[in-house]
Amino acid sequence: MPRVGIVGAGIRGRLFAQALAGVQGVEVVGLADSSERVAREAREATGLTVHPSHDELLNESPDAVIVATPDFAHKDAAVAAANAGCALLLEKPVATSLADAYAIRDAVRATGVRCMVGFENRWNPHLVRVGEAVHKGELGAVTSQNYTLSNTYFVPTKMLSWAAKSSPAWFLMPHTTDLAIWLAGSRPASVYASGSRGLLQERGVDTWDVVHALITFENGSTANLTSAWILPESMDGIVDFTFQVIGSNGSVRGDLGHQGLVLATDQQRSLWPVGGTVPGELIGAPVWMARHFVRQLETGADLSPSLDEGVLVTEVICAIERSLASGKVETPG
Repeated sequence: MPRVGIVGAGIRGRLFAQALAGVQGVEVVGLADSSERVAREAREATGLTVHPSHDELLNESPDAVIVATPDFAHKDAAVAAANAGCALLLEKPVATSLADAYAIRDAVRATGVRCMVGFENRWNPHLVRVGEAVHKGELGAVTSQNYTLSNTYFVPTKMLSWAAKSSPAWFLMPHTTDLAIWLAGSRPASVYASGSRGLLQERGVDTWDVVHALITFENGSTANLTSAWILPESMDGIVDFTFQVIGSNGSVRGDLGHQGLVLATDQQRSLWPVGGTVPGELIGAPVWMARHFVRQLETGADLSPSLDEGVLVTEVICAIERSLASGKVETPG
């Protein structure tokens, strides 16, 4: 029976705790968070013990640890958990620097623990079907991919207290970068990026407003990625997510910001039937991902997406950052 600890008791940590609650054969031994406010809210939401540090959580001897801290704060908890012999589920991105990503990879390799990276869109039913179509050859050879994944101002100005330590590239593009690599079936060869900033700075958040990136793969295919943090809060949801994958024999496109359901009262808002509670049970990509992780631990099956895939995504986002600074084409790694 896997005993699971969760480092990070914010929105995602609480979601994972709730997703695993009541799963037969799984025990969530507690969470960890250094913020007294966040810890109090998590205790009230989950009924679980919330430790002030990951070291105290590790004293509970969990078999596995989910790292759900802010993007830039994964290394210490991940390395400590690996050194304690715990299997790992790391929220995306693995890290926001090459040094941190490689430190986590080195610790996992040295200890031999199992590790999975939380690219939750691999569990999104729409994208699962796209993956099946691509990998079965229904579209032929993938030649071009286009993704727009953006948030309203709400995310960087109200939801994330640490937005100035992140960016649309770090918070959003790991999702689309992972999808692009997964569907291209090829390693990224080069990256060119451009962006703009200033609007969020005016609101006290010193980071990029919008980032555009062009990835060219070793097989010659390309992927265009756009992520913004400055959509109006009057939109009917905080997420805008559209994509198109073009192959030699066909194409597929989707709008994941909507699931065909809009509630209109004094305002319109998009509802996501594939998410939330139905009825009384949590569903949705992150829920299915967390449950997949513990099932794979029980059976001994492979964990995917792998740490190497996650490190590659970090290498690509770091190259995007370098390209934003240099104005030149950069090579991941």
